[in-house]
Amino acid sequence: MINVSTDFEEEVPRWDVAIEALIREEFQKLRRALQIEDFYRLAQQYAIRFDDMMATAFELVINGKWVYLEDRGSVRHLVREEVDVLSARGRLQREDVKKFTGFWRPVR
Repeated sequence: MINVSTDFEEEVPRWDVAIEALIREEFQKLRRALQIEDFYRLAQQYAIRFDDMMATAFELVINGKWVYLEDRGSVRHLVREEVDVLSARGRLQREDVKKFTGFWRPVR
């Protein structure tokens, strides 16, 4: 009989760690902050739902792992309630995030 411990102290991230790795790799490859079109292209290229890609990006910003910079370069802090409103109609589509014309990058 296998005995599996239920004592699990490590916190589980609220985002998809595989998608996080993918977008971090893309950031490093491009040597620039990512934009919505980059997320959309990656979603198509790797057959990942755009909604999952953006949910991960939003979670990373909410949790302080990435930052979102508005067009003028100022940091915009995102909160869960704002993201919840975006996805209230179901899965996020490109038109749902069209106001996010800025840039996404990991915290340095």
